[in-house]
Amino acid sequence: MLYFIVNLTSRSGMGAKIWEEIEAELKKKNVFYEVYKTNYKGHAKELAQMICNKQDEDIRLVALGGDGTVNEVINGMEHFEKVRFGVISTGSGNDFARGLKIKDTPLEQLERLRKADKEQIIDLGLASWENCENPRYFAVSAGIGMDAIVVKQTLVSKWKKFLNAIHLGKLVYPIVTVQTLFSMTVFDVQAMAWNVLEKGVFKEQVKREYPKVIFTAAMNFRSEGGGIPMVPTATATDGKLSMCTISNVPKWLAFFYLPFLIAGKQEKLKQFETFDCEKYETNYEKEVTLHLDGEYVGEVRNVVFTCVPKKLRVIL
Repeated sequence: MLYFIVNLTSRSGMGAKIWEEIEAELKKKNVFYEVYKTNYKGHAKELAQMICNKQDEDIRLVALGGDGTVNEVINGMEHFEKVRFGVISTGSGNDFARGLKIKDTPLEQLERLRKADKEQIIDLGLASWENCENPRYFAVSAGIGMDAIVVKQTLVSKWKKFLNAIHLGKLVYPIVTVQTLFSMTVFDVQAMAWNVLEKGVFKEQVKREYPKVIFTAAMNFRSEGGGIPMVPTATATDGKLSMCTISNVPKWLAFFYLPFLIAGKQEKLKQFETFDCEKYETNYEKEVTLHLDGEYVGEVRNVVFTCVPKKLRVIL
């Protein structure tokens, strides 16, 4: 059975129009399905939990929305072994779909989900922080510093609604990134990583100190923010997270580094450090901003990122 969790407000309301097309096709082809529409923040998580506990051995759970909707659904999922997950991407960034190389139209995506004859099992990231009662999954990325502040600022950005309306929503992230870079405060970081693979060398444990950090990103897929390749070599099937940190560089100079980041050429700059690891723990001198899959989480001082291997069955 196909179960849809639909965010009608995704992409500034385009989600509602896309769902109308999807539902018309479902009825035309006499497909059995159930649909649940989100009404408030966190609702998709509640709906996913309810669906996963149905007495159904063929649960194909489909999120229609952006990366934020995907994040909520994944965090509500239970009984991962019997659930196959799919997405019809209608967000601004759509980095989850991009990471899986899903480029079809919504109707083409529906046809693929309906047949469900191909799947991939991928890793998920897990984040916890001080006073965190329930750690949270992330499917695409987690970040602290600039990229998280960008997420927070994008929530209230006038650019987002305007650019979504003219189908250029992915441009909102670069615009807000430039604004954030010159207004944010950098910070010092102490970090510990376990089971590290760096430039082909394995290390069981690595301790690092980073001065004047602009951001640290924990990547499950290679890109976030609408296709920015934070770690071009990252893959969601290797049992590791790919870490990327830029530190100890003046903000005015970091502005000129952005084209390298957007082009995926950050390895040419010594201020960028990337490596893969199974677990990464950070401590900060003051509160910093945290995001998961482009969703603002809050202000934190201690964060642990862990890779949960082979957790999610995804319909391709």
